[in-house]
Amino acid sequence: MTETPTRPAPKPRPKRGEGQWALGYREPLNKNEQSKKDDNPLNVRGRILSIYSKRGFDSIDPADLRGRFRWMGLYTQRAPGFDGGKTATVPEEELDDRYFMLRVRSDGRLLSPAAVRALGTIGQDFARDTADVTDRANIQYHWIRIEDVPTIWERLDEAGLSSLEACGDSPRPFLGSPVAGVATDEIIDGSPALEEIYRRFIGNPDFSNLPRKFKTAVTGHPSHDVSPETNDISFVGTVHPEHGPGFDLWVGGGLSTNPMLAQKLGVWIPLDEVPDVWEGVASIFRDYGYRRLRSRARLKFLVADWGVEKFREVLETEYLGRELVSTPSPVSPVGHRDHIGVHEQKDGKSYVGVAPTAGRVSGTMLVQLAELMDAHGIAGARLTPYQKIVLIGVEPAVVEQVVEALDVIGLSARPSNWRRNTMACTGIEFCKLAIVDTKERARRLVDSLEQRFPELDTPITVNVNGCPNACARTQVGDIGLKGQLVMHEGEQVEGFQVHLGGATGLEANFGRKLRAHKVTSAGLDDYITTVVTNYLVDRTEAETFSAWVHRADEELLRGERQLAASAS
Repeated sequence: MTETPTRPAPKPRPKRGEGQWALGYREPLNKNEQSKKDDNPLNVRGRILSIYSKRGFDSIDPADLRGRFRWMGLYTQRAPGFDGGKTATVPEEELDDRYFMLRVRSDGRLLSPAAVRALGTIGQDFARDTADVTDRANIQYHWIRIEDVPTIWERLDEAGLSSLEACGDSPRPFLGSPVAGVATDEIIDGSPALEEIYRRFIGNPDFSNLPRKFKTAVTGHPSHDVSPETNDISFVGTVHPEHGPGFDLWVGGGLSTNPMLAQKLGVWIPLDEVPDVWEGVASIFRDYGYRRLRSRARLKFLVADWGVEKFREVLETEYLGRELVSTPSPVSPVGHRDHIGVHEQKDGKSYVGVAPTAGRVSGTMLVQLAELMDAHGIAGARLTPYQKIVLIGVEPAVVEQVVEALDVIGLSARPSNWRRNTMACTGIEFCKLAIVDTKERARRLVDSLEQRFPELDTPITVNVNGCPNACARTQVGDIGLKGQLVMHEGEQVEGFQVHLGGATGLEANFGRKLRAHKVTSAGLDDYITTVVTNYLVDRTEAETFSAWVHRADEELLRGERQLAASAS
């Protein structure tokens, strides 16, 4: 009997490179990487000043327009006339308007009345009176002409502000505690570290070509008021039993289509070492981050693949040259993080947090705010990661006058639950990635829910997003709404996929998604009314909305049945 020859085992295919520089993969693997190799994006500033602002929109090189402009905080806004069905189906250049969105970073700074006024007059003079407070604590304008950018930059520079690297594959605007240096319960003031990180690394060519965006947060407040769970790198205040106040390090947070919560290293870092540790983590991302696929080019994927033990080892051995001090991570808090209302400061003065509706302000409102600050001797204002504004240094004798004056201009220090806890991204009005309207829809939703639940006794957050990218943190809201087109009576209409019960802090988790559950935009008010009513009827004592969602019957969450409220 003839033996059948044994076939040799196939050779394993070599693993495809991920574009990691530290492993020798230096050749660009996609058009974004090629564009950055062709020219450092920071160089586009010179072309804007010397060429594009003088010759107009038609003179802009497409590689600059749809790529490098982002490093200057500039995006083309969505051209009018394209509904949500066109978002992913028409070429990007067809969606380009001849006007820009411009983001201005605040980086946890205390904005003087003069700086607030400058932000307002820029909106009035160059942006058709637009201005939004974003969830990165930026001011975002619309309707910006390229011809006006040099003058805008001059005004920002005079106010101590900038749009540099407000977008792009770079260190995005930093989040700092809005009450840094003044809160009575603060663990440590992280402002000096943020200032030093900005001074050393923003506009630094060594960090202007990262695999993708790199989001930073620093807080020494026990409320963890900068959403540290959802940033690439966060320094979170903690107290070591021997060394005293310092910061723990959290890495690898991020949402979008593959949400991941940041992982805690359990270390103690003194204030003066925070910039060096930031540099080490950013360098790991630059050198080891994945560059082949844009969808995997965030730090969270590297952290997930390595694990925090290896990440810490590489940080200590290859970048810091020393071991970090180990200590248990701080306990995550429960409750509000937005600092809305009147609160006493360390120095006996007050800080006052106010809530624009879904972050929408205007140039005129900011000018009015600056005038109010001057009139009452208020030291400054900070923007928050929850689309809010906090006034710092209000004299106790004028607090009530200030609160009343703020209310007159549309900034409430004592808002309803819905006005306080509703966030919304830019949406289809201006964003080329959006599928549905968000800002106006959120405003109408707030008005409606204030009528239906005027005295809600527990916080419920609503996060309204125009697409899957989760700029308004869809997955960690009590009610997260992801914009998409849905079928209704045989037609495609604006609607939302619903995430329920997401949270940060002690109950940190991503919202519960119900299979094939979508709600039309037109039916949103009634749907939320049904779900909130079911929660209020069915909850146990002190049970949060998030906790209830994770045990509730699905029909109650889908809004297929509404429980009857008991007579009081």
